[in-house]
Amino acid sequence: MKKLGLIGGVGPESTIPYYRSIVNGVKDRVGRPYLPPLTIESLSCFEVIRMSSEGDTEGLTAYLLAGIRNLAAAGAEVGALACNTGHLVFDELQKASPIPLVSIVEATCAEAVLRGYKKVGLMGTSATMEADFFKAPFCKAGIEVIIPDAEERAYIANRILNELEMNIVSEQTAAHILKIMERMAKEQQIEAVVLGCTELPLLFEGRTTPVPLLDTMQIHINALIDTIMEE
Repeated sequence: MKKLGLIGGVGPESTIPYYRSIVNGVKDRVGRPYLPPLTIESLSCFEVIRMSSEGDTEGLTAYLLAGIRNLAAAGAEVGALACNTGHLVFDELQKASPIPLVSIVEATCAEAVLRGYKKVGLMGTSATMEADFFKAPFCKAGIEVIIPDAEERAYIANRILNELEMNIVSEQTAAHILKIMERMAKEQQIEAVVLGCTELPLLFEGRTTPVPLLDTMQIHINALIDTIMEE
């Protein structure tokens, strides 16, 4: 089994379920108690969000690449970013990384294709919603990606930074974002919503949503388990 290196802390509230779900997922597949080899390099979600929002792709690449190199030095054979926003510079990281990386965007796109979606909504940080890095593989696969309007995007991005990254789960925030989903389903005929921030699922645990959700974190976790267990 390959040793996985995970860039965590981006944010911390998703790093914990990443670790737990990977460990439990591998154990379930091997059919006995088992701990997969795994190293976590904890970086700062606030630095990632700041650099991405400022358009500092050079700084963001250097910051994440340093973490990936630390993982490789610790023996990791495959790496991953436990966040969506950092994938803004995924291509640059993949080229310079000493180990192969598994993309959350590509994994989510593959799942959307598998489910037969042709039009999906996308929610996440400002960089994730407004830049092209998330939309590009979907468009290539023939899937249209719709983002919320400017006011809605500002609301979602604010709640991610000031609530979810601090492990604050607000009923009011959940209700408001559900209304945004409802509007997009009614007015723009989206078939599903991509939760393009690994903290967003915290809002919808146990809730009924107007359209199906593509939980990028869980999709990524499944892809990582597949990768590290490949012979």
